[in-house]
Amino acid sequence: MNLRLAGLFVAAGVLQTPVYAQQAGPNMMSGDWGKEACAAWNSDPVLTGRLVESGWVKNDKGRGFKVVQMYRTECERSPRAELHIALKDGKAQCVYGGPPKQGKLDFDMDYIMHAETPRWIEMGAGEYGPMRAMMFGRLSFQGPMGEAMGNMGPFENFLLLVGKVKSSSASCPAG
Repeated sequence: MNLRLAGLFVAAGVLQTPVYAQQAGPNMMSGDWGKEACAAWNSDPVLTGRLVESGWVKNDKGRGFKVVQMYRTECERSPRAELHIALKDGKAQCVYGGPPKQGKLDFDMDYIMHAETPRWIEMGAGEYGPMRAMMFGRLSFQGPMGEAMGNMGPFENFLLLVGKVKSSSASCPAG
């Protein structure tokens, strides 16, 4: 291909590397994104209600909250987003969202989830839920598997938060 033709393809976007940028907003899975995700959690009646009914929120070993950390697989060495979920006013409320504060996680009650950026975007758009994501290796997590399997409905709503929180995914979160 001659340089002139290659230049036309680049200008048209044909040869450009795909960028998975969503809407403008905080960097996806950054601490600032975690603050927004926390607010979105608290406005979701499935998350705030059904995770109380199932007993999920009470599995905190007396610490007073559960931890959910998230990151983008290709950004493994970047800062993560962390949510703290606690029983508050009879609801499973997000009481903290931001950069990680919890030292060591206890995988009998806490979770770490990661997926490639395009997969997070697909799950956030509702293209598929957690069962398919895990079956096909699109979402990886550490945490209590039985507890997660018993809460697939709320887990699906959790994944949809990624699509509800405006974010940029053009680069990895910076420390």
